[in-house]
Amino acid sequence: MTDDAVLRAADSDRDRVAAVLGEALATGRLTSVEHADRLDAAYSAKTVGELAPIIHDLPDISTTSRPALVDQQTVRAVFSKVIRKGRWVASRHTTLSATYGALIVDLSDAVLPGREITLTVNAYAAKLIIRVPDDAEVIDEVAALFAKRQVSGGAGSGGPVIRVVGRVTFGKVVVARGVTDWNLA
Repeated sequence: MTDDAVLRAADSDRDRVAAVLGEALATGRLTSVEHADRLDAAYSAKTVGELAPIIHDLPDISTTSRPALVDQQTVRAVFSKVIRKGRWVASRHTTLSATYGALIVDLSDAVLPGREITLTVNAYAAKLIIRVPDDAEVIDEVAALFAKRQVSGGAGSGGPVIRVVGRVTFGKVVVARGVTDWNLA
C-alpha cells in the first residue's frame, strides 16, 4: 500500500486491508461485529490515509506467514451429501457443484475475502442449499430447468454482496439467511 495518505485508494489497497481484517477475524483478534464495521469502513475509504487507522492495531500479514489467497475453489458433491460450515475461508469465485446428491454450504461464519463474492452453482438432479450472512445482499442470476429455485429473507443492508449464478436442472437451489429458512438445520 502506498505511504502517501492523500492519494486515492485503489481496489488493491482496500483488498489488502480486507485481507488483514480477515486474518484478524480468523485468529480471534477481532469479533465478527468489529470485522464487519472495519470492513465497511475499508470499502468506503476514498484515500490511503483513511485505510491506515482501520488496521493500525493489527499485525500486518507478511507474504511468508499468510496463506496464498485462493481466487477460485470448488466444492463438489457427486452421489453424496457434503456439508461445508463453520469457520472457513471462501474465495472470490467459488463453484458449488452437486450431481445426484446434496450440497449444503453455510457462509454465515465463513471468512469472506472481500465485499463481493460470486458463487457459481451447477446442480443436476441434486439439492444445493446456501446459507448467507443475515446482512448479505444476494443477487440471484440462476437459471432453472425443471427445477426449483428459492431465495428467501429479502435484501440485506450494508453486508457483503453475494452474486449467485449458474444453472440447476431437475433439482433445487435454496439461498437462505437463517437456519429456520432451510430444511436441513
